This record gives sequence, structure tokens and C-alpha cells, in this order.
Amino acid sequence: MNEQKRISGSPKPSWREDGVVLRVTEISKTYTMGEVKVDALKNVSADFYSGELVVLLGTSGSGKSTLLNIIGGLDTPSTGKLFFHGREMTSASDDALTAYRRESIGFVFQFYNLISSLTALENVQLVTDIASDPMAPEEALRLVGLGDRMHHFPSQLSGGEQQRVAIARAVAKRPELLLCDEPTGALDYETGKLVLEVIEKVNRELGTTTLVITHNASIAGMADRVIRLRSGGIIEVRCNENKLSPSELTW
Repeated sequence: MNEQKRISGSPKPSWREDGVVLRVTEISKTYTMGEVKVDALKNVSADFYSGELVVLLGTSGSGKSTLLNIIGGLDTPSTGKLFFHGREMTSASDDALTAYRRESIGFVFQFYNLISSLTALENVQLVTDIASDPMAPEEALRLVGLGDRMHHFPSQLSGGEQQRVAIARAVAKRPELLLCDEPTGALDYETGKLVLEVIEKVNRELGTTTLVITHNASIAGMADRVIRLRSGGIIEVRCNENKLSPSELTW
């Protein structure tokens, strides 16, 4: 029997005024491996509002990474629809999806995916060179607190610094959506909190709609809204009336 989804609280009035940036409607995703079919997502529907910070929370296999990949245009659903500002992206052409990923989405992954032979500045420039209205790469690195490390190579940076370079690279093109997949998963406790502080700063200062997926329930305290997934479905949606700053999180 499916567990009933619990919804508590409501989005802030400003989100309703700004409108829905992204909508997923009855999204399902089934993978076929030989004769075995795996339902990664089952009829998931959700709205995401301008400027909010949402934590998608769930254990491994809950479907959160699959949902994030569909939202980011890296994967397609088996059924259901994805809308960005009212435009259906699930029926968009390959060129339109490429433009969507390039112009509107910033990705931050658990592993930093930096090019080792390039400096921090050059890694960020890879994105700003192809974006239509980027910020200066130096500005992006200063935003994440690396103004004095921009000429260092990844091997000369700590894990937390490398992740902050990855965040700078993601936000330098001024994306409307920042999608973070387990951004602290490879980091220790203190370094992880520093990275979360950078993500919260980007959300607050740039107004970037931010989705963070994690298995760590403590991180949910920094979110405007928490969407909990289990076995491919949403089981709870709640708003945090009193958000915590990343420095206040403990786990």
C-alpha cells in the first residue's frame, strides 16, 4: 500500500507572487535491466518557486538523483511532463534541451569534476566563455570566497575549495536553477558546512532557485521547503518556518 504524502505549511507569499519556475507533473521513470524493470520514480508531481531553497531528502534508491537529472535535462521520464516557465521541456528538441542546460541550469555534483590541468579561474572560464550573460569568472570565485586562490590548480586546493570552485563554475553563467547532488558527500563535517554556507549565500544574494539533494536529514534544516522521497515517490512536503543557517546545522 502506498504511503500517503504529508504536506505541512505553505510556500512563502513571495514565492506565489513570483510564480512557479519549474513544475513536474506525474513523472515516472522505469529502467529495464535485462528482464528486470526498476521503477526509479512513480508519479511524482511538484512545483518549485522562484528564489526558494529546497532540500530533496531520501536514502539511496529513493529516486532523488533520478528526479534531479530529469529536472536538469540530463535524463528523460518514462511518463509525465516537465515544465520550465510554462514551457514543456519533455517534448523539447535536442537543441532546446541543450540551450536549457547551458543557459538555465547550474550543476554541482558530489565529485567536483574539475579539469586538473586548468587553474580554478580557467575551470570557471570554461563556462563563462559559452554563456550568454555570464558574470566575470573572478567575481564568481570571489563570491565563493576564493578570490585569493583563483590561480591555483585543483591539486593545490582542498576538497572544500575544489567544491567551491565547482559552485563558482555553476553560478558564473547566472543560471535560474542551481541543482546540487550530494554536494557535501565527499567532505568532512566542518568543510561540508562551509560548502553549504556558500550554497545558501548564492541562493540568498543571487536569488537562484536552488535544489539540494541529500541523504543527510540534518541538512534539511537550512531549506525553505523539504521534499522527502521514498521508493520513488514523494511521502512528505514541509516548509521550515524557522530556517537554520548552515553554521547551526549538526550531524
